[in-house]
Amino acid sequence: MGFGGTPLLGTVVFRKKSARIALVRGYGGGLDNGWRGQRTRPPTGPFPRGRGENNMAISTESVVQTFLKSVDTSAVADRPYRHWNLKNCLPDDVLKETIMLPFDAPDLGGVSGKRELHNNTRKYFDADNQRRYPAVKAVAEGLQDRRVCDRVARHFGTSLDGSYLRIEYAQDIDGFWLEPHSDLGVKVFTLLLYLSPDASHKELGTDIYDSDKRHVARSPFASNSALVFVPSDITFHGFEQRPIQGVRKSVIINYVTNEWRAREQLAFPESPIKA
Repeated sequence: MGFGGTPLLGTVVFRKKSARIALVRGYGGGLDNGWRGQRTRPPTGPFPRGRGENNMAISTESVVQTFLKSVDTSAVADRPYRHWNLKNCLPDDVLKETIMLPFDAPDLGGVSGKRELHNNTRKYFDADNQRRYPAVKAVAEGLQDRRVCDRVARHFGTSLDGSYLRIEYAQDIDGFWLEPHSDLGVKVFTLLLYLSPDASHKELGTDIYDSDKRHVARSPFASNSALVFVPSDITFHGFEQRPIQGVRKSVIINYVTNEWRAREQLAFPESPIKA
């Protein structure tokens, strides 16, 4: 049911004098998030973006332009509630660095059903992580950009005036599930951006329910695609428990009202969106 995403696995060869070191990097295929190679000594370069200094191509403007195009070419469905599917949401370089962010996947400890059960291990595109990682900064600034906010409000039919951007980096492992919930309340917009390109994840999209919380559909899961909806009293969604190989990575993007209490989770807690 996915958009046909394929694993982004690549082999990079480093040469230093007569030495030849082959390293294989896998995006989203395991818990280590690192380089695996034939040598225990880490390579001196070139580093993947976010681990070294080669971040020149990453820019807020590229995020803005890519995301606007994704919104303009989105597909809409009206059952059981209006929702949209987006493709190619982020530029390739930003996507790759975002996938490889060095955050550990949380240990569920046998407990799941609600994300707030693991609040102490959740990761956000907050001010600290924006300072550390160029892709985090570019995504946050891009989604705060006036052009993006205006397009989101107009295209999806919501008001973002006075709201705040909140971006969560989610890493789900085997045993994870989410009960049906609507996001109604302090969230005025929801975008679930899928990251991991592992072929085994194609059936790991968000589950969609009707107003009686009966399962009726599942969104496509493909790297750099997304599910969008405007929260209401019928926008029930969740995740039916099923096997997860490796780590199911996604980014949860919300614009929330001023009533959001955990201000440290916000990308720009002192800067509400201006319509």
